[in-house]
Amino acid sequence: MLSVNTNMGAMVALQYLDQTNAQLQATQNAINSGLKVATAKDDGATFAIAQDMRGDVAGYSAVTDSLHRAISSVDVALSAGQSISDLLIQMKQKALAASDQSLDTANREALNEDFTALRDQITSIISNAVFNGFNLIDGSTQQITALASSDGSRKITVQAENMNLSGSIITITSTSSISTQSSASAMISTVESSLTNINSALARLSSGERKYSVQVDFVSKLSDTVTAGIGNLVDADMATESAQLQSLQVKQQLGVQALSIANSSPQIIMSLFR
Repeated sequence: MLSVNTNMGAMVALQYLDQTNAQLQATQNAINSGLKVATAKDDGATFAIAQDMRGDVAGYSAVTDSLHRAISSVDVALSAGQSISDLLIQMKQKALAASDQSLDTANREALNEDFTALRDQITSIISNAVFNGFNLIDGSTQQITALASSDGSRKITVQAENMNLSGSIITITSTSSISTQSSASAMISTVESSLTNINSALARLSSGERKYSVQVDFVSKLSDTVTAGIGNLVDADMATESAQLQSLQVKQQLGVQALSIANSSPQIIMSLFR
């Protein structure tokens, strides 16, 4: 039927052209953004899954920062502990030298001054072993805890080590000296005991630092894996999109031609009235 009011051919051609234009717009968006699912409008379910995974990746970033802060705090404690261990070795040397009965008073006093200076240096090192507000060797902190999971439910804790004078690790007191031959002889075993204790404490701190380092490596790999998974869900395949773009551009041109032909159909009616 020929009608000037209703052109079914044009209506059908227009519907297909609109579909092609919509597909072409979607393909162009994918090429521009690099994403086949850029918004919830593209694919709500996939977008929701990707967003949850992006949340995990953001959480892993916070976990990594927390672990690095904890590592730095333990590293500062280890550096301070190693310095104290070196001082104790020197103090043992001074005590051993001062225990010599043949030593005169002047030399023993000189050795004692060196000994007390080294002793006081231990206290100075301990008070300055601070990172991010944490001092793991002065007794002010019992432990340091870092995040281990993206939801914050798991944590890794490392115990602090109190290296203050007159403590359970360093048994040398703040008034210890080697001013006499007998005190120097007694100090040798005290320093040796303290040296053994502090080296054990350093081993424990090192073990704790290793736990943090292992977790950092694991979180980094896990974050990379999840990021790759997000890409598999939402990234556009540019080769496919390029082929799709060319195909749709041809369809668009053909659709415009089809619509033009359909719109010319009513012109036939004019020939009936000539």
